[in-house]
Amino acid sequence: MNKINVRPAIKDDAETIRDFQQAMAMETEGLKLDHETVTMGVNAVFSDTGKGCYWVAEAEGKVIASLLITYEWSDWRNAVIWWFQSVYVLPRFRRMGIFRMMYEHIRQEAILANVAGLRLYVEAGNTRAQLTYEAMGMNGSHYKTYEWLRD
Repeated sequence: MNKINVRPAIKDDAETIRDFQQAMAMETEGLKLDHETVTMGVNAVFSDTGKGCYWVAEAEGKVIASLLITYEWSDWRNAVIWWFQSVYVLPRFRRMGIFRMMYEHIRQEAILANVAGLRLYVEAGNTRAQLTYEAMGMNGSHYKTYEWLRD
């Protein structure tokens, strides 16, 4: 495999990121996301950097993975925590350390930006992803996530 390049996403990556999100929803939860809604959702991040920022990994001249960083303000730490969301790696590039490369690159960016920490959530039944995150030195922490989502 050629060199992997991790970089901030640009607007030209929006369609690929949208396609990745639709594929991930189908793979992980059997959900068919509304094409127009996801398109608008991805574009909203590029239009308003306060919502977050996408990162991509490139190989062989094309985007092979993407993820979204969103922000949480911590008054306890007087600093921002970055959340990894919407992580997707093309199937043929999985189990090759792509997410690890992206994580390490973004962790270094977080250190430079004086970010308090990095967090992510994972579907409870996705044990493969959980093992990956633990192998990278992340822990399940002592928090349990609850949610209310509108239909």
